[in-house]
Formats: sequence, C-alpha cells, structure tokens
Amino acid sequence: MNLILSNSSPVPLYEQLEQQLKAAIRSGQLLPGQPLPSIRSLATALATSIITVKRAYDDLEKEGYLFTTPGKGTFVSLDGVADLAEAHLLQLKEELSELLRSFEDAGISRTEVCRLIRDREI
Repeated sequence: MNLILSNSSPVPLYEQLEQQLKAAIRSGQLLPGQPLPSIRSLATALATSIITVKRAYDDLEKEGYLFTTPGKGTFVSLDGVADLAEAHLLQLKEELSELLRSFEDAGISRTEVCRLIRDREI
C-alpha cells in the first residue's frame, strides 16, 4: 500500500489519508481482517503527526470501515468493505444514468446503447 500525503493540497491530511485507505479497501489492496500499521508507525512513515493518523483511523472506525481491538491493533472491517462496495455501486449507477441521458440527448436509443454494450463497442 502506497500512501502519499500532500501538504500543498487544500484537502486536510487526515482526509487525504481516509480517502486513500478507502480506495485501498475498495480495490482489494486491504482485505477484511487485515491489520493496519500502528498509528505511531504510520505517522512516522508518512512524516506526519500521530494526531493526523489517529483522526483518520477514528473517522474510518466511526464509519464502519475499520475496527480496533485493544492491545492488538486496527483492522479492516468486513462491514466497511460492504459499505464501500455499495457506495461505489450507487455512484456508478448515477454516472450511468447521466451517460444514458447523454445518449438520449444525442438521439441514440437505449436499445442501441444496450447493443453497443453487449457487443463491447463501448
């Protein structure tokens, strides 16, 4: 997992970390039950503060993407993976609806769009 934080980004560092961890979970780089680095070790590796990493971990835990077991560490939650997949599917459906409207505006029927997809022409 390659995490990169940018001090010049307008997005706060903890949010950058949250977004990248969510992306890693969504892509399968981080699997359910997989341990994450300790807060201290990740802060050192990213050259950022412990508070930044703790905030990201805490937010992701509140959202259900991570869980912490005292004395053992922080892990990827199965619930978080399912929630991310559901959110990603919802986003894709919205994008598909917009794309279908664009086809309709161009005078291309849904039947023709289905044929193009079936024949893998788009």
